[in-house]
Amino acid sequence: MERRELLRLLASAGALPLLAPLARAAGTDDWQAQYETSGAVWKIGFATPPDDMPPTRATVRGRFPDAVAGTLFRIGPAGHDLGGERYHHWFDGDGMVHRLAIEGSDVRHEGRYVATPKRVAEVKAGRRLFEAFGTMPPGVEPPTSADSINVANTSVLPMQGEVLALWEGGSATRIDARTLDTLGLKTWRADLAGMPFSAHPKVDPDGTVWNFGVSSGQGLLALYEIGSEGTLRRAAVVPVADMPMVHDFAVTERHLVFLMPPLVYDGKRKEVGASFLDAHVWRPELGMRALVVDKQNWERRQLLALPAGFLFHVGNAWEEVTPRGTLIHVDYVRSDNADSVFTSNREVMRGRRVKSTEPYLTVATLNLSTGRATQTALAQEAEFPRIDPRRVGLRHRHVVHATQIRRELPGFGAIARTDVETGRSQRFSYGAQAIVEEHVFVPDGSKPGWVLGTALDFGRKKTVLSCFAADHLGAGPVAQATLPYALPLGLHGAFVPA
Repeated sequence: MERRELLRLLASAGALPLLAPLARAAGTDDWQAQYETSGAVWKIGFATPPDDMPPTRATVRGRFPDAVAGTLFRIGPAGHDLGGERYHHWFDGDGMVHRLAIEGSDVRHEGRYVATPKRVAEVKAGRRLFEAFGTMPPGVEPPTSADSINVANTSVLPMQGEVLALWEGGSATRIDARTLDTLGLKTWRADLAGMPFSAHPKVDPDGTVWNFGVSSGQGLLALYEIGSEGTLRRAAVVPVADMPMVHDFAVTERHLVFLMPPLVYDGKRKEVGASFLDAHVWRPELGMRALVVDKQNWERRQLLALPAGFLFHVGNAWEEVTPRGTLIHVDYVRSDNADSVFTSNREVMRGRRVKSTEPYLTVATLNLSTGRATQTALAQEAEFPRIDPRRVGLRHRHVVHATQIRRELPGFGAIARTDVETGRSQRFSYGAQAIVEEHVFVPDGSKPGWVLGTALDFGRKKTVLSCFAADHLGAGPVAQATLPYALPLGLHGAFVPA
């Protein structure tokens, strides 16, 4: 592709899907009232902190191991309402980044809203000015670019002394790792300004960062390769027919792997005023497509077919050469359909629990030699899968994930460590009044390592940070820090050793 054409596509990809006409008539919106009158005791997890959260010391039971001395950064939607109006989807809220500094028996927390251009403008105006992923507030104007509606609320990527706050549809946002000050948008190269940079980059064991971005309206998938020192090596776009919603991907030693659910963008829906989410259509006849891209030559691509299903997150992938052919094994969290994104993650915003199809840890095998793909569902309800970061793209056995769905509560109640080869699993339940957030794996040399993560104790209206021995997770935390308040439920995080 000629450079001029590439730049044209890259420049348009970030913004054009979002610039469709907006057509929602102003009227009474009672979502905020419904949230306030809801009797759900767990709704505190979806409350809006009125301001930044200053440095505060937690109460610590036990002692955190030396290997987890450092900082756990977490991020998630937090600014859910403004000017008396409430967003209609959990994923819409303005991002708040959290810093949990850990040193032995001392844990300190600080949380700050990411000062995106969107948040700064809306707080100043006292109302919503722009559309969001799943909400079209009344009276908003078309965005001028993808970054004008960037909420920086989904994940974090520590890099070169900074933390990048990541979103789906636009640029990463630079955060000072020490102060949590917002430093501005990250531009990898001048012609890539505003390009979609996804919230789930993968870091190879050698430090190479791989990522992607989706341009739904243009049917393009952007690819990035970034050196361990933070310098962009390559960026390009590849066409994808029937562009789906892709949130995560995997890497192996030689390939990039995209599992593409049949939740497909329909530009006609966007043109008549649908939110970005509601412009997507479930088309199970497409099946789950697995797109495999050669790391060295992005023009070498292969498409394989799996049964229709939906996913948010991938655990890991690895490949091997066997007498049956070259195989890629990828574990991911699969649901039968996309009900969770359309219903469950909406209704919590008004304090309602609506059950959707349950997600299960699933292992797929892609045979690149025959073009055939198979998969096996494990008997583990799951979300937020994480592995030992030293095994990204390599053969692994264990995945750490949230588990234990409760009928009356949103989210999950336990944390588990599952062997994806045998299906054996151990878990720790946080109890009847807790909602588990993502937990991460922290290496400890040649030792089994540690599992570190947060959970909302809505009974006590507090958030707890727990550390488990990875090989004895079921025995419970070896150390736990309790904050004197509850944090809004978040999405993803990353640990940085001291």
